[in-house]
Amino acid sequence: MNEVEVAVGLGSNDGNRLENLRFACRKLQAVLENLVCSSVYESEPMYYRPQPAFLNACCTGHTRWPPHEVLSQLQDIERAAGRQPGRPRFGPRILDMDLLLYGEHTVSEETLTVPHPRIRERAFVLLPLLEIAPKWVVRNPTTTELPTVTELVAVLDTRGILRTDHSLC
Repeated sequence: MNEVEVAVGLGSNDGNRLENLRFACRKLQAVLENLVCSSVYESEPMYYRPQPAFLNACCTGHTRWPPHEVLSQLQDIERAAGRQPGRPRFGPRILDMDLLLYGEHTVSEETLTVPHPRIRERAFVLLPLLEIAPKWVVRNPTTTELPTVTELVAVLDTRGILRTDHSLC
């Protein structure tokens, strides 16, 4: 398989949020080559409000792994960080890692959807991604629309998402 550039979203709002993201970044270095990490952002929870604020970041890198294997490795990293299954879907979590983009490929299956199905509505994902991949096209699998990360950010409300002074890599 050819090398593919991927984007991964990171989030944490339970425990030592910054160390959780740094742990994920260290582990991602074994999964993705040429790892590039965004700044760290703080944001309020989006879907399930009574919980602490999140720290979020994005990373890009290259892999030869197929998308399902990348997802499996991300889930292994989440478990190694202490994430426990069975918690509320959008509730507090030690570490959340999402496969956002897998090159220009689309995947639409029960266990994996790429581009991530909610990437277009999540400023807390797109702002960090804007730093490291502003021209990346985010395909819409249901239309012929091909907006870039920059174009998607331009139409989102980014108030309340604050860039921190913290770095990951």
